[in-house]
Amino acid sequence: MPDRHEEMMTLNVGPQHPATHGVLRVVVTLDGEVIVGAEPVVGYLHRGKEKMGEALTYHQFIVHCDRLDYLSSNLNTIAYCETVEKLAGIEVPPRCKYLRVILNELSRIASHLVYVGTGALDIGAATVFFHAWREREKIYDIFDLVTGHRMNYGFARIGGLQADFSDEALAAVRAFTEEFDERVDGYEYLLTRNRIWWERNKDIGVIDAPTAVNLGLSGPNLRGSGVARDLRVHEPYAAYEDFDFEIPVGTVGDCFDRYMVRIQEMRQSNRILKQALDKLPGGEIFAEDRRFVLPPKERLLTSHDHQGVYPEKAVMEELIAQFKVVTGAGIEPGEVYHAVEASKGELGFYIVSDGSNRAKRMRIRSPSFVNLQALAPMAKGRLLSDLIAVIAS
Repeated sequence: MPDRHEEMMTLNVGPQHPATHGVLRVVVTLDGEVIVGAEPVVGYLHRGKEKMGEALTYHQFIVHCDRLDYLSSNLNTIAYCETVEKLAGIEVPPRCKYLRVILNELSRIASHLVYVGTGALDIGAATVFFHAWREREKIYDIFDLVTGHRMNYGFARIGGLQADFSDEALAAVRAFTEEFDERVDGYEYLLTRNRIWWERNKDIGVIDAPTAVNLGLSGPNLRGSGVARDLRVHEPYAAYEDFDFEIPVGTVGDCFDRYMVRIQEMRQSNRILKQALDKLPGGEIFAEDRRFVLPPKERLLTSHDHQGVYPEKAVMEELIAQFKVVTGAGIEPGEVYHAVEASKGELGFYIVSDGSNRAKRMRIRSPSFVNLQALAPMAKGRLLSDLIAVIAS
């Protein structure tokens, strides 16, 4: 008879397993209940977004960026618009930068709340799920006030934003920031010192700092291993150099450290939001660049006003500018890479321009795609039940 330890079992976790939270399949090789190998199989949700970015004009592709990670849509569209602005040499006004930061940090909190809620639910802690979703609903209400949508907002524009924040929206953000730290205390009360949560996450899915760096990890997965790398600090964009905040890091690199990093990051995001509201500058939200920015409506609705401020010649020039923007303005030949600190790690866009109104080549660095490389070393030697906590983290 063959030795029982030589008989391995192959098990598919996903692509419909409720704990994968998306179209992910993991082929797990088991010796009893111990994981010998875990191979992520991706591609079930491949949508060809990069090729779409090469077929559509720079403006037309904005709405497709929302779908790259629908849990933090604003982060994606803002990152893309900043990349095009960097390629075209467009500088957006200070108020626009601050409003983008507010949208980014609200999106980061909303994304981390999904991990806190569903990660706990997957291993049996149902209560915190409802607490986390309570705050997500408030963020969605804010986004609804600002953009008119609860997801897939398409709110960023090359050279600015679709619209300014209303006083009601700013007041809603302020109200959220004033109570959120206390809400995070509630999550920690339910989880951080919970013995079951501790045992299901502590020393599970360990990955050390050198391995994390060699695998190209970023975001909470990298910082959980003790590497204090955050693009908002080390390669600042938008207006992040104007804000005072800390980079939370772990010490062991296990699931618990990655949980604590996300908890602390939500607190730091709230800290940034408060500073952004306090220091929010006035002024315009659009750059004065008629290559990409539509002219104000009031300059187009009439040929001239009573004082002759907008004579017919000037209005015609504005109409021509609008036509060029709508049909797609070209960018001088060149190439650029721009990365931001998204909720899951480094999200980067590489664009090559040939002078036309669309990218000749586009490459998107997705943080989750790279981070999945760490799943196999994290899971090896652990029990099958531990895989759920590892995937969530």
